[in-house]
Amino acid sequence: MIFNTEMELMPIDKLRTVQNERLVSTLQRAYNNIPFYKDLYDQAGVNLSEIKSVNDLHKLPFTKKNHLRENYPFGMLAVPQTELSRVHCSSGTTGKPTVVAYTKNDIEVFSEVVARSLAAAGCKPGMKLQNAYGYGLFTGGIGIHYGAEKLGMAVVPISGGGTEKQIMLLKDFQAEALTATPSYALTIAEELKKRGEDIRDFNLKVAVLGAEPWSEALRSEVEQGLNLKASNIYGLSEIIGPGVSNEDFEEQGTGSYIWEDHFFPEIVDKVTGEPLPYGEPGVLVLTSLTKEAMPMVRYWTGDITTLTYEHSEKRTHIKMGPIIGRADDMMIIRGVNFFHTQVADILPDFPQLSANYQVVLTRPKNMDAVEVGIEINPSYFNHYGIPFDDLNGGAPDEVKKLISNIQKKIKDNIGLGMAVKLYQNGSLPQSDGGKLNRILDNR
Repeated sequence: MIFNTEMELMPIDKLRTVQNERLVSTLQRAYNNIPFYKDLYDQAGVNLSEIKSVNDLHKLPFTKKNHLRENYPFGMLAVPQTELSRVHCSSGTTGKPTVVAYTKNDIEVFSEVVARSLAAAGCKPGMKLQNAYGYGLFTGGIGIHYGAEKLGMAVVPISGGGTEKQIMLLKDFQAEALTATPSYALTIAEELKKRGEDIRDFNLKVAVLGAEPWSEALRSEVEQGLNLKASNIYGLSEIIGPGVSNEDFEEQGTGSYIWEDHFFPEIVDKVTGEPLPYGEPGVLVLTSLTKEAMPMVRYWTGDITTLTYEHSEKRTHIKMGPIIGRADDMMIIRGVNFFHTQVADILPDFPQLSANYQVVLTRPKNMDAVEVGIEINPSYFNHYGIPFDDLNGGAPDEVKKLISNIQKKIKDNIGLGMAVKLYQNGSLPQSDGGKLNRILDNR
């Protein structure tokens, strides 16, 4: 389903005209109303009159998260505080939180792009949506809520956690759509299986999952466990929240449409910052084209992905690939560049494993070491009668061979020797509605 036919099907040349007009307006508002941007551009010797189109964006310096923290709480506002309709912020676990603010029009745009995203995912007016994203200062819960209502859905605002109640309401209310983090959707699926619930007693059709990177293996587990089709929603608070892009449920696996009339994307080299061609992986940089309260120009997301125009008959907007890692999450282990998502890529080769894993880094004797913890697929072990009470140490020969094969696959595909430890299903740290930490750096 297409929510906004005019914008989503707009010819590229006309879309560029819209983007260019909105960019020039955004730059003038940022320069005239936000001291940070005036100082940034003056110090860089930027003449804004020379920035006439999105093709000139590369001439401007980046905006980074530390800039937002340095201007806490309202130093990045382009409007008076009296014009704000809402304020969100990050958890602030590493210091001052990142504050994001919205005017009334910003909220309308937020709702619009989320409505587009949900429609692309297969949601329709009249459906019920159980929203298991967290409400509060986090942009996810309330952002999805407003967008779903704009689409014409009935929202069950349960928020994150409370898995027992989640399952009860999914069954009793017969919601057709679920929104959550991928790891929490998997938690619900595994709990249904553990209880022996008949999936036919539920009415789920689609899941819209985001807020953390996830793999095709995890998608497969969620889809099978909940008997639905799952798509990826992408966003970040600094730009607007969820709804920057979304997969189309009929084009699953081909990338996520970025709503280009509101967010202009670039891919740049993570070291030099230079623009990269379509299809080449690099850091995603986003410029908000319509944000009033806190416009972001060339915001360095830190997410590693690709951009491609596939000239789809369905929409004209560009697609971004899956997030393959973060510029600041890339680990160099014994001289080898390593993203934890490379572990996720090999898991589908082993039906004995679930999609849940965690990478633990240590430094014994001044040498970096990596251990990969992976949960097993209990259905496989039960079916073949393989004991798994003690998966490591005194494990049976079948399990020892499995661990050896996983280690070989990692070595062959990634180029690193890693210890592998298997865990009972559900025993790795689980996300109860929040993001699952895939990396523990104990060095």
